[in-house]
Amino acid sequence: MVAGAAARKDAVPPFEPVVPVPRVDAREVVLGKVVPWRILALGAAVVLALGGIGGFAGGWAGKTFRADHQRVELRQVEGRPGSGDLTEIGEVAQRVQPAVAAINIEAIGMSGIGSGVVIDEDGHILTNNHVISGVADIPDAELTVTFSAAGEARSVPARIIGRDPKTDLAVIKVEDVSGLTVAELGDSSQVRVGDTVIALGSPQGLNGTVTSGIVSALNRPVRLAGEGTDTDGVADAIQTDASINPGNSGGPLVDVRGAVIGINTVIFSVSGGSQGLGFAIPINMAKGIAEQLIAGERPVHPDIGVTARTSTNGAAAGAELATIVPGGPADAAGLREGDVITAVGDRPVGSADELTVAIWTAGAGDTVRVTLIRDGQRMELDVTPEG
Repeated sequence: MVAGAAARKDAVPPFEPVVPVPRVDAREVVLGKVVPWRILALGAAVVLALGGIGGFAGGWAGKTFRADHQRVELRQVEGRPGSGDLTEIGEVAQRVQPAVAAINIEAIGMSGIGSGVVIDEDGHILTNNHVISGVADIPDAELTVTFSAAGEARSVPARIIGRDPKTDLAVIKVEDVSGLTVAELGDSSQVRVGDTVIALGSPQGLNGTVTSGIVSALNRPVRLAGEGTDTDGVADAIQTDASINPGNSGGPLVDVRGAVIGINTVIFSVSGGSQGLGFAIPINMAKGIAEQLIAGERPVHPDIGVTARTSTNGAAAGAELATIVPGGPADAAGLREGDVITAVGDRPVGSADELTVAIWTAGAGDTVRVTLIRDGQRMELDVTPEG
């Protein structure tokens, strides 16, 4: 935060009547949690792109885990769009829109809206955890999905399959729905800054909304947390200037081929609406989490057994290790409390959140070289994250 008085803004939910929201410092919120990311010097608040009234934070488990834990693999298109693939945005939207779901939740004392995208022929829909977490443990809650295409809309009940608060991802399912359109899943590792992207969803409850823009940046570590949801994690996000508003949460961000490259999740805003700073969870991460949830598994989150805090002490800027779990990967590698990690592999680390996403990207079971500063001296150690 820039020195001086902190900027204070209100985030206004997209429903009537307007519910007052406490005024908060711009560094204090992703709907209630500290956001240690440098862009907050702009004085903007971070809000999960969810439309609805906050509910109750549910437990981790999904509702219907399969006992057999069969392997699930979602189809994914390869490569990146070339110049010959450029298509009118309207054509792309028309092709993708039938696979986009508007999600409505209703329970005593609460309601909410969000978006999702159909990811297989069995009726599984990928969305954000914060869209549905408030009703995950309420037996009488109603979860309804609406599909809109060709000027027609149909609404069907849905149920929660599984959810992952650490990545803010969830899978729900509709049963016995004929003629489902399944979205193509792209490859987010092929996305480049400047690529044209299209966001689809139900902002402010307006089903079938389409906006477009470009990829503004990649690998933005954005903390995800807030009241009314048990989401508490970090996204290694795609930044876009495509207009994203409350209610867009869980909807797809697609490339010019119509392939999903991200799941719209967060906006930076001083008003609760879009200001050209939207963030999406990359589909490569989302795909892996979805496959585990559909298979009835607990998602794997690579970890090295440390807690860290952001260090901005001159040459030692990075993630300072506050505690180390005895016998954990970091301990086994020779890391010590007070070490400041500045890189994981080839990826620079400038904050505690950047360390989290760098370790997740490295993967469980794969040894990675960690660059650190110890007592003013630069060192390198090899560490193997565990799942």
